[in-house]
Amino acid sequence: MYKLFSIFGNPVSHSRSPLMHNNVFKNLNVKACYTRTLLEDGSKLKETFFALGLSGANVTVPHKENAYAACDEVRGFAKKIGVVNTLINENGKLIGYNTDADGFMYAINDFKNIKNILILGAGGTAKALAQKFLEEGLHVSILNRSAARLSYFQNLDCKCYTWENFVLKQYDLVVNTTSAGLKDENFPRPKK
Repeated sequence: MYKLFSIFGNPVSHSRSPLMHNNVFKNLNVKACYTRTLLEDGSKLKETFFALGLSGANVTVPHKENAYAACDEVRGFAKKIGVVNTLINENGKLIGYNTDADGFMYAINDFKNIKNILILGAGGTAKALAQKFLEEGLHVSILNRSAARLSYFQNLDCKCYTWENFVLKQYDLVVNTTSAGLKDENFPRPKK
């Protein structure tokens, strides 16, 4: 019997997750299939997950906070940040995790001398990365289009900016967590 997995997002057509996961399934002889699910209304995540008969799923923009709310139980790092990007069907219960920060830290493991980081955006991925960077003793600044979502980061003692009050300085790493560029050629900054 095949197990079905998916990635939820809006947009989601850009996601390379099916290519990566299906390649792993094939090479490990796992009877499973991984697909994409365009989800326009994040409040429908749980019912869509179970209606599709999924064993598990990943969640991308803009539904990571909706995924947290949809879970019957949240475990690990996700409990700390209020953001879920990985869902498991465990005996009919929706269990949520967050793997964003650990995966990102693994990806930059070989980078040296990172002390000051600028994160573009203030959504779910930004929350996960900011928390993890701070736990690693790094200095974190957040730059977002509007101030409305910055209070979470201010409570973490991150330096917070909008484009109106941002002054460029040197950063060791700039991380774009916005959806800019996922479905068009827009940049995560205003045009000049």
